[in-house]
Amino acid sequence: MKSLPGIGAATAGDSYLPGNGNGGYGVDRYELDIRYRVATNRLDGTAIIRATSTQVLEKFSLDLSRLRVDKVRIEGQRGSTFRQATNKLIITPATPIAANTPFIVVIEYSGSPVPRPSTWGPVGWEELDDGVLVASQPSGSPSWYPCNDDVADRASYGIRVATEQGYTVVGAGVQKRHTVSSGRGYWVFEQAEPTASYLVTLQIGRYVRTPIELGSVPGALVYPPNLREGVLADFSKLPAMMELFENSFGPYPFPAYTVIVTPDELEIPLEAQAMAIFGSNHAGGVGLVERLVAHELAHQWFGNSVGLESWKHIWLNEGFACYAEWLWSEHKGGQSADSLARQFRRGLVGQSTDITIGDPGPVLMFDDRVYKRGALTLHALRRTIGDENFFDLLREWTTANRFGVVGTDDFRALAADFSPRPLDRLFDEWLFGTAVPKLP
Repeated sequence: MKSLPGIGAATAGDSYLPGNGNGGYGVDRYELDIRYRVATNRLDGTAIIRATSTQVLEKFSLDLSRLRVDKVRIEGQRGSTFRQATNKLIITPATPIAANTPFIVVIEYSGSPVPRPSTWGPVGWEELDDGVLVASQPSGSPSWYPCNDDVADRASYGIRVATEQGYTVVGAGVQKRHTVSSGRGYWVFEQAEPTASYLVTLQIGRYVRTPIELGSVPGALVYPPNLREGVLADFSKLPAMMELFENSFGPYPFPAYTVIVTPDELEIPLEAQAMAIFGSNHAGGVGLVERLVAHELAHQWFGNSVGLESWKHIWLNEGFACYAEWLWSEHKGGQSADSLARQFRRGLVGQSTDITIGDPGPVLMFDDRVYKRGALTLHALRRTIGDENFFDLLREWTTANRFGVVGTDDFRALAADFSPRPLDRLFDEWLFGTAVPKLP
């Protein structure tokens, strides 16, 4: 969406989330200082946002939902003003910010955070029976901090959290420090890699941590003590999955990987940057969620390191992660990827054909057909160009676009470099046709 001269647009222009994101600037870094009381769900926060303007800014906005802003300051200025509208914080600098200029905004805010309503149900900050879960995909980040909630705007993060001493905090990035003073625990995290706002998480609970070795990187399982046996059993295959995926997709893109299992049940697990979040129902100790463990790990390459330029390209996240499930099944001696592909294709033939996964629309963006047909697109590509070219393509994709944002046309263009024959018909039929094509 175009901005008016001097006014940053109050949306990023993504038609799937028309009220989210903001124009006129990009964020370089967030520094969040969160003071939180579990017992009363009271949050007091300070956000230092380091951004760079892309135009002259006489006014600009940030996303923030149902929290009260107490003070706003632009460094180097006096007299800036602000107002709050539904899900927006609108700031008017005392002096317009010149184009292509770094600037720093300091925002003090407070309140009792709650999930943000969305087309796909409540998202963002959620109170548990005894703690907090943050799962923001795709639009929940403004439920707990002011941000430019645009999937394509990636920034680094520094997060400091203070809460009651008896709780463990797991935040985005690498834990740098944990201290205790006067009955309060203080936790500091650093996420150096460029990160989309929806992938930033905060988990608070009565947890224990078990370190695990994941080959090239350290890992950790974080869980309530009473779930220990089930967690250790159900996530025991992570090292082997990491080895397979590094061989298939290239080096793991982050310094570490953490799996957190909450005491509450969750309908589905969710990815965050360098982390995955599961519910207690996913840790029964009987291995029934093994494919989901593989799926969430694969998102660290597809969706987290290689991000989206807009939500309509979501098959590049979910189709790839679903195909990783099939690769894991094949690797461990279960059904082959080809057998699973043909099985799921038969299932799709009997379903409604009211979707094109290359642009499914906001209502259907998390439809299972996006996942399965996306994976089938990749399998059709693999069958067409051969295994060697296919996996070379995947490794080049994750290397060339590490910490960047992409769209479907980018993948099509790169795939053409690895194919001896044109691929236009394959991609057009699988991504933009409604009928289910035959597999090669």
